[in-house]
Amino acid sequence: MPIKKKTNTKSSIRKPKRNTECYFTQTGTKPDYKEALVLRRFISDRGKIIPQKYSGLMSRHQRKLAQEVKKARYMGLIQYTDRHAI
Repeated sequence: MPIKKKTNTKSSIRKPKRNTECYFTQTGTKPDYKEALVLRRFISDRGKIIPQKYSGLMSRHQRKLAQEVKKARYMGLIQYTDRHAI
């Protein structure tokens, strides 16, 4: 008789905590390339932009954030990867 594998149930799947409200909506600001400290909040330790699923941003702000991070990287305000030290 074959052994049946246990299927995942909703209770056994772990979901990461998600912010309920957008950071930029709460503060009343918009993503800006000149605010490097705010942008770093949404960048992983490896230098990747954190997905909307984990950052909790609205779609509009997530798209704007990606543009502003790329702009800040080009200007040299933020590093591209964890291996580039400023």
